[in-house]
Amino acid sequence: MCVNCENEGIGRRDLMRLGAAGVVALGLSSVSDQVRAADAAPTALSPADALAALKSGNERFVSKPELCSIDLAKSRSAVADHQAPWATIVSCADSRVPPELIFGGHGVGELFISRDAGNLINVDSLGTVEYGAAVLGSPLVVILAHTACGAVKAACDVVTKNATYPGVIGRMIAPIVPAALAARDQPGDFVDNAAKESAKRTAQSLPAVSPLMADLTKAGKVKTVAAIYDLETGVVTFLD
Repeated sequence: MCVNCENEGIGRRDLMRLGAAGVVALGLSSVSDQVRAADAAPTALSPADALAALKSGNERFVSKPELCSIDLAKSRSAVADHQAPWATIVSCADSRVPPELIFGGHGVGELFISRDAGNLINVDSLGTVEYGAAVLGSPLVVILAHTACGAVKAACDVVTKNATYPGVIGRMIAPIVPAALAARDQPGDFVDNAAKESAKRTAQSLPAVSPLMADLTKAGKVKTVAAIYDLETGVVTFLD
C-alpha cells in the first residue's frame, strides 16, 4: 500500500499540517457542541478536495497497480490517539472491493469505511456515516457499488425469477429490489445497471433519512456521491 506514491494523493505531511489547525466546531445549530472530533482537528479538505483525491488515487490504482510499500508501524503510531479521515466510503462487503486499495493505496487513519452486502444504508451504516461526518469531520460520503455484485444479482433474480433466499438474506436485499425494477428495461447489463441505480438512490436519499446529514449537506460541509467500481478494469466511475 502507498499513502503518497510519487508525491500524489493525501500524504502524512498533509495530515500533520491539517492537524495543527486546532479543534474546529461544525458550527451548525442542529449539531451540539459535544459532537466534535475528540482532541483532534478534522481534516481541512473540502468535499471537492476529497473527491479529487479519491479520483486521482483510483487513477494511480489503475495505471500503477504495483502499489509501493509504507511504514505501517509509523503510520499506526501517528494516528493511535486520534483520527481525522477525509472521506467516508459505504462499500459492498465483497472481498474484491477494498476501498483503501482501489482509491490509490491509503494507509491507516485516512478513510472511514462501512461495508455491507450491497453497500446499503441501514441503522448501523447510517450511524457510521453520521459519526464520520459530524464527529470526525469527514467531508465526503461515497456510496460505492461495483459490477457483478452478488447482492444486486439476488435482487434482480427476485424481479425476474421470483427467487427466494434462506435466513435474512431476502430482507437484506429487499431495499435493492426497487432499483432493480427501475433498471429492468434499461439497455446494457441488468445487474450493473441495477447496482448503479441502487447506489444513486441511496446517495440521494441520505439527507432525507438523516436530518443531521441534511443540515451538514445544506451547510456545504458534506457532499454525498454515488460511484461504481469495475471489477475487471479497476476503474471507479462517479455517477451523476
